[in-house]
Amino acid sequence: MKRHRPATDLWHDDAVEVRPVQPFQALKRYTCPGCHTDIAPGAGHLVAVPRDAPDLRRHWHRPCWSMRARRR
Repeated sequence: MKRHRPATDLWHDDAVEVRPVQPFQALKRYTCPGCHTDIAPGAGHLVAVPRDAPDLRRHWHRPCWSMRARRR
């Protein structure tokens, strides 16, 4: 199985590792910090992990992550 390397992105000037979560891997319910609605189990999404604080990882809908720069 080919593994994808996590992408590194910036969020508030901090390096963030962005990993895809496939639907079969999504076993829990999360709240997206972008839109404050649920990410249901079985829904593909992204997890953003700050390199300096991995315990502050957050699960995002893909469109919410893409539009994060437009948030206040």
